[in-house]
Amino acid sequence: MNATPKTVVGVDTAKNVFQIYTVDKDTGELTSKQLKRSQFLSWFANREPCLVGMEACGGSQHWARKLQGLGHEVKLMAGKTVKAFVPGNKNDAADARAIWVAAQQSCVKAVAVKTEEQQAVLALHRIRRQLVKNRTAQRNELRGLVAEYGEVFGLRKAGFEAGMKEALARLSERLPAMLIDTLREQWDELHRLDERIARIEARLLAWLRQDRAARAIAEIPGVGLLTATAAVATMGQPKTFRSGREFAAWIGLVPAQTGTGGKVRLLKISKRGDIYLRSLLVQGAHSIQRHAKVLPTWLQEISKRRPSNVVTIALANKMARTIWAVLAHERAYDRAYVSVRPGTLN
Repeated sequence: MNATPKTVVGVDTAKNVFQIYTVDKDTGELTSKQLKRSQFLSWFANREPCLVGMEACGGSQHWARKLQGLGHEVKLMAGKTVKAFVPGNKNDAADARAIWVAAQQSCVKAVAVKTEEQQAVLALHRIRRQLVKNRTAQRNELRGLVAEYGEVFGLRKAGFEAGMKEALARLSERLPAMLIDTLREQWDELHRLDERIARIEARLLAWLRQDRAARAIAEIPGVGLLTATAAVATMGQPKTFRSGREFAAWIGLVPAQTGTGGKVRLLKISKRGDIYLRSLLVQGAHSIQRHAKVLPTWLQEISKRRPSNVVTIALANKMARTIWAVLAHERAYDRAYVSVRPGTLN
């Protein structure tokens, strides 16, 4: 982050009413007031450039872009980190003051401000995820309904399709037509969900082909269409993170820690950050483990002494760090590249 601007403003956003908290550094005058939605940008329009702190919540990316357009610096922060600065009862004024305090703390990490295009890609991912969830629920419901009449078939899509066709043909001879027709409608709805998901994936593929960053990381083993597009859109600006380790930690692919008296104990992975992106990376790591003909030497060594799930997380962590390196340094993926710590070369 650049040098701290003259004034820091904490903003607690909402749908229609915004709470402002700021202290003038010259006079010490405290301002804590509410602004209507229509007044929000005009209040900042004629002010000198300042640091605006906000929680990363619904609509915050939109307001961050608008404020940046007015020349202000914006620091979006996770609500969980801001909560630690609320000393008493929770209300809008207390939240705005907590945001004001948190915005000035170097230990509070900022969430990247995304472009509208990056948010559009993430919106496609969110819609696709919901459609996949609905498809799975509907398929399981159909399985359960026909199982009540003794019809059981394979778990995979091909087995489900063949089994459902045969099951309905048999059940139509002994069950009421009203039930068979309803089951067929539900089955047809599954096909429509498949088509909608396929159309979204086609749009993501078209975006990947035109986006240089997404194409670059798609070359990394284990990173496919979904991971590449989601990683670029979620990360925002790669140099928001100081290193690949920080990016991997932000996703939650590092152990949580607890310690006292100088003794630190490592726990399970922290699972911080974006659940969706972390799950895609873990799935990609599983894919490499299953299908790779020869695993990297370092991964083979870990496999000898650690459980399979730990190995998977280690590989997902490596993938995340590689993604950051490719994007931050704007270079193509090189399978043979060997990283060297700074200062180790003569």
